[in-house]
Amino acid sequence: MRQHVLNIDDTAHPHRKSAGHGTHREAIRRPYDRWKRVLDVIGALLLLVLLAPVMLVVTAVVLVTLGRPVLFRHTRPGLDGKLFDLIKFRSMHPVDPTRGLVRDEDRLPRIGQWLRASSIDELPELWNVLRGEMSLVGPRPHLVEYLSRYTPEQARRHEVRPGITGLAQVRGRNALSWEDKFRYDVQYVDQRSLRLDLRILAETVRVVLRREGISAPGTVTWHEFMGTPEPALVGRPSERSMYSPGRPT
Repeated sequence: MRQHVLNIDDTAHPHRKSAGHGTHREAIRRPYDRWKRVLDVIGALLLLVLLAPVMLVVTAVVLVTLGRPVLFRHTRPGLDGKLFDLIKFRSMHPVDPTRGLVRDEDRLPRIGQWLRASSIDELPELWNVLRGEMSLVGPRPHLVEYLSRYTPEQARRHEVRPGITGLAQVRGRNALSWEDKFRYDVQYVDQRSLRLDLRILAETVRVVLRREGISAPGTVTWHEFMGTPEPALVGRPSERSMYSPGRPT
């Protein structure tokens, strides 16, 4: 398993530091976190059993319409920035300039749009939950490249395991700005509890059924996060996260 622990440089040096340097800041654990892990395992097992017929049908559909591989794997940062392979059902054609498959909107067929709109493409992440890499509820795992672009406050989203759903997902999903997503993520980190998790899970059902916030405005997926503009920062204007993400192999 790929592992990398986030490091922070409190001096806000303008250049990214290499892995293994800087002051390591580990997540603060709470008593609920232990129970949360137990509930994650039980919940993931039950959902895998209940949704097994659905997953088998989707596997066959993806195999027929998109071909192999059926599953999409991508390296993402999780708890404390440790890298893991996120598993989803594949929803897009591979890039193929000879067939005009370059842009996301060209690569995303109708079956892929349906998988994303229904969030069924996320079901294989239940295996990530069982393996301890994800939680049922938590901040969504984003790209490794974003680690060096977070402010220190935004990077606190990695103090908990990433989730299949989260507070940002039931407050607007991809229709939110990146800054609003990260504010909800940090709010969840600070307020996480059994009551909040149950509320988020219940609201997730409503959001999925209504197919709200599936994509960002003007795109079939989302806009890349390039960092928070200076005026939007809270605290010292020059402060930046100096997390060194390493590179997926």
